[in-house]
Amino acid sequence: MFKSVKHDVWAFDAEWVPDPDAGRLLYDLPADMPDFEVVQEMWRQNGATEEKPRPFLKYAMSRLVSIAMVTRSQDPQGNVTIDLRVQPRDPDNPDDCDEAAILSRFLESVGRRLPQLVGFNSTGSDLPIMIQRGIIKGITAAGFCIRPDKPWEGYDYFSRASEWNVDLMTAIGEWGKARPSLKEMAVLSGIPGKMGGFDGDSVAEAWLDGGIRRIAQYNQHDAVTTYLVWLRIAHFAGFFNDDQYREEQDLVRSMLEEKAKSPENGHLAEYVQEWDRLKGMVGEG
Repeated sequence: MFKSVKHDVWAFDAEWVPDPDAGRLLYDLPADMPDFEVVQEMWRQNGATEEKPRPFLKYAMSRLVSIAMVTRSQDPQGNVTIDLRVQPRDPDNPDDCDEAAILSRFLESVGRRLPQLVGFNSTGSDLPIMIQRGIIKGITAAGFCIRPDKPWEGYDYFSRASEWNVDLMTAIGEWGKARPSLKEMAVLSGIPGKMGGFDGDSVAEAWLDGGIRRIAQYNQHDAVTTYLVWLRIAHFAGFFNDDQYREEQDLVRSMLEEKAKSPENGHLAEYVQEWDRLKGMVGEG
């Protein structure tokens, strides 16, 4: 269980796909081989079977395509502001979708703002892929990489025991088959899990079809879900009493409803509707 709630909390989630450029380099594939065929060959080289056609690929072989986060900022007077952000901001702009640019913007912001990062399996997946791909793409993330001489002397995004790097999967305990997924924890708590039949297995196909916008929307859903699960765990741990917990949820709802007024954010209105449905089913509506 985490020990603190910092004044700046970023609940984040990242999405990635097999990187065709990595496949061409590692497996000496023709430069003009279509991305779809390269990705299929990458899966084949890494043990694809009829039962498991899309085996795990090492993070170094993957391309990060989206990062979304819910930010919670509390000022000295105790006023709380909630926001939802995503990279790329403009999925139709190739420059905005550049992997190095996405990584650089996120890690530079972390190093400058020094938030408490919150994820689900973030120490085992999201942060490692950012670090590995950041190195491969040649970016600099000096602020993010600074580490204290002693664990208690400052922020540290590399230590699994750091309060600046909260992995909810570790916070809830259990290992192996007994460990719930984010979707399971969320839905059983009245929080939306995966929506519309789109899940992690859908991301690669969507990317190959040019569906960056759909991936970014899915990414935002996961970031909001991660934040709401964090909020529920923080309530369980006593950081928020019952009234404060309701107020914090209301802040999230208000933020989503405000953003959903924009035509491009209809997916957020769908999220709120699903949230209402699930809250009713678990008796919290």
